[in-house]
Amino acid sequence: MFDKFCQSCGMPLKDDTCHRSSEVYCKYCANETGDLQPREAVQAGIAEWLKMFASTKDNVDFMKRADNYLKAMPAWAE
Repeated sequence: MFDKFCQSCGMPLKDDTCHRSSEVYCKYCANETGDLQPREAVQAGIAEWLKMFASTKDNVDFMKRADNYLKAMPAWAE
């Protein structure tokens, strides 16, 4: 089990996924300095990730699904 997860996307933080300059964001959600990337960039990445698991892509708004997913994450909670 993992004790730490990315506060932006939920990815388990381990040696190969943790950003070298951040203790709370993965390498996909953090910029070069370890700060959180803009929401739109993270949302687009999550949308692409969700597409990998979809049995059909017809009439599916993956950006909307990614938006809903991010709302549940601590970094993006409203």
